[in-house]
Amino acid sequence: MRQGSGGQAVIRFRAAGVSLLLAHLLLVGWLTLRPLDVPWMTAANLSPFAGIKADLTLGPAAATRRIGGELLLLAPLGVLLPMAGGRLFVSPWASLARTVAAGALISLAIELGQTGVPGQVVDVDSLILNTIGVALAHVLFVPACRARLRRRKQQRIRMLPRAGHGVPQGATPTISRVGIAP
Repeated sequence: MRQGSGGQAVIRFRAAGVSLLLAHLLLVGWLTLRPLDVPWMTAANLSPFAGIKADLTLGPAAATRRIGGELLLLAPLGVLLPMAGGRLFVSPWASLARTVAAGALISLAIELGQTGVPGQVVDVDSLILNTIGVALAHVLFVPACRARLRRRKQQRIRMLPRAGHGVPQGATPTISRVGIAP
């Protein structure tokens, strides 16, 4: 195995993360920002948790479907954003904070974009639930995946040939001596 192949794997991993991230954002944009032909519209919900309370009054099945849909809409960002970043050795708290902040900003951009789309209604509860979904996905998957990838990287490093173990290394570089001025 060549030493440079680990760097190529990281580049492919990041490229896959960026590609999947863009594909997911395009799908979310299409789902949330397309005009809808509806006979009537509800008012924008700017009161936190008011929409969640209203969803809970619809019964367990409808509440699970509506709240779960909002939780799952941006949840893949909790995994795809760190994957696109490509960092293995990073503080778990810093990674969580960056990912949740980016997820909240993307959700906010979607909600603000919906203000000009016919048939779409701004809902602050969507922002809250989308952000919670990103955080949950990150906490559930990213630390375990990073630990697994770090173990694989350590195994690859152990498998590399070491200096003096049958691999010719060439001549040792020397530094030319410079005389001291009088």
